Amino acid sequence: MRFYRVFSIAFIASFILLLTSCETVEPVPSAKIIGPYLQKMSDDEVTINWSTFKGTTAILDGDSILQEVSQYQQHQSIITRLEPNTTYTYDVLGDGTSRGKGTFTTFPEGKEPFHFAVLGDTRSRHDVHQKIVNKIIKEDPLFVINTGDLVGRGNNMEDWEHFFSINDKLIRNVPYYTVLGNHEQNSPNYFNFFSMPGNGSYYFFSVGDALFVILDMEGPDYNTPSYLEGNKREEFWENIGRKYFETEKEWLENVLSLNDDAGYIFVFFHPTFYSIKASRVEEAELRRKFWGDIFERHRVNAVLNGHDHYYHHAEHGGTHYIVTAGGGAPLYATDAIQPETVKYKKIEHFMRVDVGAETATLKAIDINGNLIEEVVVKNRR
Repeated sequence: MRFYRVFSIAFIASFILLLTSCETVEPVPSAKIIGPYLQKMSDDEVTINWSTFKGTTAILDGDSILQEVSQYQQHQSIITRLEPNTTYTYDVLGDGTSRGKGTFTTFPEGKEPFHFAVLGDTRSRHDVHQKIVNKIIKEDPLFVINTGDLVGRGNNMEDWEHFFSINDKLIRNVPYYTVLGNHEQNSPNYFNFFSMPGNGSYYFFSVGDALFVILDMEGPDYNTPSYLEGNKREEFWENIGRKYFETEKEWLENVLSLNDDAGYIFVFFHPTFYSIKASRVEEAELRRKFWGDIFERHRVNAVLNGHDHYYHHAEHGGTHYIVTAGGGAPLYATDAIQPETVKYKKIEHFMRVDVGAETATLKAIDINGNLIEEVVVKNRR
């Protein structure tokens, strides 16, 4: 049963604005305010983020402006001492308008049924992305996870403005968890806008007896020099990129071992573990070789990926591997069906996951609201 309470954080927000800025923040049009939006929810705490417009950087050709890039200042309020499974309203601006208002429901304290939504690759075809978001809003999820490639270019501020505009009615009321995709470009914009647990690149959180692990499969921000060829290119990766992933793999082993009592374990990362796109089958095989049987050995219920723009469900060793990347980006050919393939469909879609005491049901739902597939997994305990 949900409880309802009302409070205002306008005073807190104003106080933070004074702390984070040495200059006066002038009123700006609502189109130039990003958010507010919800992050890092728990049963007694939430982080509310928003950004205010500061101005533009102009790229000039003589006296002519070739391009203007918006500048934003990020703000954050961490609200504590909340009650579990309780709905609150908030206002970060307190300016008499609805611009800074929203609602949220804290996570349950114990093992209560809940449902969440998953989508991915929302980087283009904004009309499709908007339609998927509207469908998700009607599902009223406890939270949302995006499997990566939120935007087309992580370094491009205009792409982020599109993303937040499309998601505004969703993320001001529902916590939004993100996965780093290759199109995020490991950009400072991504880390400025989002406040994820842990180091922000890979992290975990829990709801009831369910564990959620988000991995970073893109690695550190480096570029392989174009003049490197053959073995030298491989050595470059071995000496720079591989160390990052080995550290992450050790972290994952520890997290999964320490959380072995979890009733459900869901893992998320961007590139696929099993691809049915011919040009990406080999890289998926290399990924499986590096990570080995870690997911099956720890009895992970489901691994959810993005990157390949279609729906694909594979199963191996008791773990379900689901590609859910139909959030807006152009769809890919399904031209390399694998022995592990259970179901696939080239269509825009999202997922609703219902978590219960004994089973969790993962429903793939297409852009028109039709059920593509229903996958049922059992509680691990």
